Amino acid sequence: MTSIMVVDDEVFIVDLYRDILKLKGYEVIATAYDGDEAVQKYRVMDRRPDIVILDHRMPNKDGIETMTEILALNSMAKILFVSADIMIEKDALKNGARGFLPKPFRMDELVEYIDKLAKT
Repeated sequence: MTSIMVVDDEVFIVDLYRDILKLKGYEVIATAYDGDEAVQKYRVMDRRPDIVILDHRMPNKDGIETMTEILALNSMAKILFVSADIMIEKDALKNGARGFLPKPFRMDELVEYIDKLAKT
């Protein structure tokens, strides 16, 4: 079963992703509501997620900074960047994101992307 960490500063978004992903057979093993929390949790996890869904605009540390720190801890981390800021897509992909989904998106698009990442 593919394990996932969801990082977004909007509580309702985290809850929505978690509920949809569980219904689709994924295991959400961690959530975080800002970049600092995400890095702190990732650093101490006994079992790291197969995929990290990461928002860009968050308090304390943005998505690019968060991704850079997570990749420093695990260069093989699969990060799916999600953001309403489409101007950040090139930077996200250049800095190690395995994919980018512009917000808003349909939940079936998220599931399709995760399926694709899980197979790589």
